[in-house]
Amino acid sequence: MSKDQLRNDALLRRHSYASALWPATRKSLEGQLAQIVLPHLIGARIVAAYHPMKDEISPYDILDQLGAEQRAALPWFADRDARMMFREAPAVEAGPWNVLQPSAEADVLAPDLVLVPVVLADRHGTRIGHGKGHYDRALAHLREGGHAVRTIGIAWELQIAREPIPADPWDQPLDAIATPSEWIECK
Repeated sequence: MSKDQLRNDALLRRHSYASALWPATRKSLEGQLAQIVLPHLIGARIVAAYHPMKDEISPYDILDQLGAEQRAALPWFADRDARMMFREAPAVEAGPWNVLQPSAEADVLAPDLVLVPVVLADRHGTRIGHGKGHYDRALAHLREGGHAVRTIGIAWELQIAREPIPADPWDQPLDAIATPSEWIECK
């Protein structure tokens, strides 16, 4: 299957799965995800995540439990054609795609750890997102600037592919993936 076919199939499965969850069950699963991820954030000073779309697993239970010395960042876009930046949380205004993002006045931050949303990922760290390349470009920009950044994909269990996903040259691999029931160190 092509990446577009894999993406479309994964988006349909994610929507079906997430829409069938009772709110209490979803909240419990997101809490389990936080318990799996939080031990891996020790030492990170700036943790970037994302404001979830309705089918995406939320990183907010993780962000809400960051240490006193840690700062949370979220994606920010000046417009639809701009490169994604990270600004200090919280998400308070609608961005170009009507997804909440931080204020334009919030501090611009260079995260040392990014919680990356997943449409589909394999156990080797190849990820399919929504197909616009925002995370690949933002992570490449950080790394090209000499900034060491660790990436953790977060997903529902059904978003982990059984077979390897073909990687394109511009794909930024994930260092690890977390689901509510599993930690996967990508090699």
